[in-house]
Amino acid sequence: MNARDPLLPLQPDEATAIAAFASKAWDEQIVPALTDYIAIPAKSPMFDADWQANGHIERVVRDAASWVEGQKIAGLKLEVVRLPGRTPVIFFEVPATKAGGNGPGADTICLYGHLDKQPEFNGWRNDLGPWTPKYENGLLYGRGGADDGYAIYASITAIAALDKQGIPRPRCVGVIESCEESGSFDLPAYIDLLRPRLGNVALVVCLDSGAGNYDQLWLTTSLRGNVTGTLRVEILTEGVHSGDSSGLVPSSFRILRQVLDRLEDSKTGNLLPQAFHCEIPADRLEQARATAQILGDEVWKRFPWACGADGGPTLPTTTDPTQALLNRTWKPTLSVTGADGFPELKNAGNVLRPYTAFKLSLRLPPLVDGNRAAAELKALLEDNAPYNAKVTFSADGRVGAQGASGWNAPSLAPWLDDALNAASGAHFGAPCGYIGQGGTIPLMSMLQQGFPKAQMMVCGVLGPKSNAHGPNEFLHVPYGKKLTAAVAQVMAACP
Repeated sequence: MNARDPLLPLQPDEATAIAAFASKAWDEQIVPALTDYIAIPAKSPMFDADWQANGHIERVVRDAASWVEGQKIAGLKLEVVRLPGRTPVIFFEVPATKAGGNGPGADTICLYGHLDKQPEFNGWRNDLGPWTPKYENGLLYGRGGADDGYAIYASITAIAALDKQGIPRPRCVGVIESCEESGSFDLPAYIDLLRPRLGNVALVVCLDSGAGNYDQLWLTTSLRGNVTGTLRVEILTEGVHSGDSSGLVPSSFRILRQVLDRLEDSKTGNLLPQAFHCEIPADRLEQARATAQILGDEVWKRFPWACGADGGPTLPTTTDPTQALLNRTWKPTLSVTGADGFPELKNAGNVLRPYTAFKLSLRLPPLVDGNRAAAELKALLEDNAPYNAKVTFSADGRVGAQGASGWNAPSLAPWLDDALNAASGAHFGAPCGYIGQGGTIPLMSMLQQGFPKAQMMVCGVLGPKSNAHGPNEFLHVPYGKKLTAAVAQVMAACP
C-alpha cells in the first residue's frame, strides 16, 4: 500500500512528474501507436457493412489490447468481449492503489473511448489523407486519432502516471467500444453484460469530446442526441426523358423538398415540431454566457468559411457568441449528409430521375428522447405523401435503438469542481472551462441512468479546426499530453 497520504492534494512536484510522464509516453509510445492506428480504415459498421470480413475493426481492437497489456500495470486484466453479430468491446480493470479501494462497494472510475471511425470524406489536403497519417508541427493528421482512438492510450497512461509516482487512486475499469460512430447500437447489450463487473461507478471519464480552445481544460456539460437515416422518395420505376415527362410527372426532388418542409423552416433552419425542442436549463444558459466571454467571436470564426458573393466570407446563422453556443448545443438542427439517385454532373442528361434519397442527420437537444424522436420523425415524413409517392424514412441502428438520446451533466460535486480547476491550473495555467457540445455520445445517458450518483468528466482533444469527420482531421498532440496529465490528477482526487 502506498505510504503517501491520500487525503493530501496533489503537490506541484507531483503534478510536474505526472506531466513529464505523460509527455514522454505520448512521444515514445502513443504517437507511434496512433500513427499505425490511423493507417487502418476501421470504419464503423454503418459505413462498412462487411466490417467482419474486412477485419479492420478487429485489427485496431487487437492492436490496442496488445498495447495495453504491454504496459505491465500491476493487476491489470483485459478482455476483448464479443457478442454474436456485434462489434467487439475492450474491457479492462485495474485494482485500486488506495487503502480500502478494493473492498465491497468501493468506488470505481470508468474510462470510455471508441476505436471505430467515420468514413473518408473528400477535400483532404494534397499531402494528407484519411488513412495516410502525418505528424507535422505537433499535429497528427488522419482519420480517427482525435475521435477518438487516442482515448484508450491516454486512459492507460493516466493510470500508469499515478502508479509510477505512488499516488493512490480508486479502482479503474475501461469500456472501449467499436460502434460509436454508428450510434453505439451494439453498446447497450455490452453494458448489460458488463454491469456486474463495472462496480460502484463514482466517476466516468469520457475522452470522446471537444475543447473550446487549446489553452485550458474543458469540461463538456451537455451533449445533443441524434437520429440518422435515409429519406427516400420514389415516383417512377425508371428514369424518363424530361422533355416528355416534366410538367406531368412530379419531380421526386420537389416532393422530397415538400416533405422536408414539414420538418424544417428552410429560411431560418428552425425545426417546426415542438416535440424536437426542450427548455434550456438556467445553469446552462449561464455557462454559455461565461464561455462566450472566454471564446468571443472564435465560437463561429473557427470554421472554414467559403468566399461569399461580395468577396468576404460566408456568414453563420448568428454572430452573437452566446447564441452561437446555444444553437450548436441546445437547438435541434437538420443536416443532409449524403444523397443518392443523382448522376454525376458530367453524366447528367435530360432525364427525370425516378427517385431521390437523402441521408438525414437530426441533432436533438440533450433532454429529448432519441428513440421517441426517431418514431415521430418517421411518421412526420411518411404520412400523407404528395402525389401518393412512395416516401420512406429508414432510421439507422437496430430495432429499439434507432435514435441516440442526448445528455445533460449532473451538478458537479465540490470535489470534482475543485479537482478540475486545480488540474487545469497545474497543466494549462488557466481555470477549467465549461462548454456544451453538439455531438452525441450515447454511453453517457446510459451510464447516468445506470449510475445516477456518478460524476462525469467528459472531455477531449477536438478543439478549433481539428475537424473530426471532415477533411484534414488532426489530433493536437501538445493538448493531448496536457489532457492526459489533467485526467490523471482528477482521478487521484476521486474520493
